[in-house]
Amino acid sequence: MGFALWTDDELAWAEGRHEYRPMGTAVVALSDLFRQRDFRSARKSILGHGGNYAGLFASLGDLNDYLASRRATRSQRSRPAGHRA
Repeated sequence: MGFALWTDDELAWAEGRHEYRPMGTAVVALSDLFRQRDFRSARKSILGHGGNYAGLFASLGDLNDYLASRRATRSQRSRPAGHRA
């Protein structure tokens, strides 16, 4: 498996391949997780959308871990100075 990921301020798009066969494209909110059933071969490619390319990932778990770490980083940056969790 392999997944390419793009993001913008609200959404994440992934294009996946399984054993060199296209799985299709999936789009989720940045607050969500990707699932295999989200990928549709009929969905148009993200290429040309203009989102920020985030990289290549080896599995859905890696992809979702990246989104979770991104959310954690963003929430830490949005806390007021001196605020403790």
